[in-house]
Amino acid sequence: MIFERVYLDEHDQDAYLDVYVANKIKDLTRKAILVIPGGGYGAVCTEREGEPIGMAFMPYGYNAFVLHYPCQKKPFPSHLIVASKAMKHIRDNAEKYNIDPEKVFAVGFSAGGHLAASLGTMWDLDEIYDEIDMPRGYNKPDGMMLIYPVLSDHMGSFQYLFMNETPTEEQLAIANINNHVSENSSPAFIVHTSNDQIVPVRNATLFADKLAEKKIKFELHIYPDGPHGVALGNDITRCGEGKWEDTSIAKWVENAVYWANKL
Repeated sequence: MIFERVYLDEHDQDAYLDVYVANKIKDLTRKAILVIPGGGYGAVCTEREGEPIGMAFMPYGYNAFVLHYPCQKKPFPSHLIVASKAMKHIRDNAEKYNIDPEKVFAVGFSAGGHLAASLGTMWDLDEIYDEIDMPRGYNKPDGMMLIYPVLSDHMGSFQYLFMNETPTEEQLAIANINNHVSENSSPAFIVHTSNDQIVPVRNATLFADKLAEKKIKFELHIYPDGPHGVALGNDITRCGEGKWEDTSIAKWVENAVYWANKL
């Protein structure tokens, strides 16, 4: 396996990709997964939602790219611009990384789910192209996998997103991903638990309703029990906490891969 760290902004050492590329096997061309850890836009929780996620996708034919994005430095849309730079880097280097540039997916957790969903719905924001020289839509993921995502309802994340303790109504409207779903949004795979005490499950259900309204393909899994931050739901990401291990939820990676293969 090849590993490298790629810095996405020469002026910010906190904006980078950790790249995991499997050794080439004959004529196999892999898909790519951009992994976006959560952390409420106040930090980046890579220990449980970074490298372990990328490693979980690699046996299914993916090469993995774990995004480290700056927090508490610049407000929206700075995080989306960094994520767009990551998507550009992956596609620009498709041959080098042995991946199909038309099969690049983004998986995000909690606030990282908000960022992944922003890529999937706000990929055409003018501010992105003011900053990055690339074709329109080059940063759009071929599918977004959103795991207990913040999408419309989590004030703490939105305070950090805008670096404002009291976000305005206009800012909250921008932060609400439901307001950006269109016929051009990426397909979605969504996982949540009904009793998530940190990010309410309505973030997932309201978003699914909006996708259905716009006739965007999606798959939605709502599990009855499970705390926020379950990650892989297995002993790799449980970190000694039994509450973060659930054999049923642990199937989400396999389900997500099947969903992506059917697109």
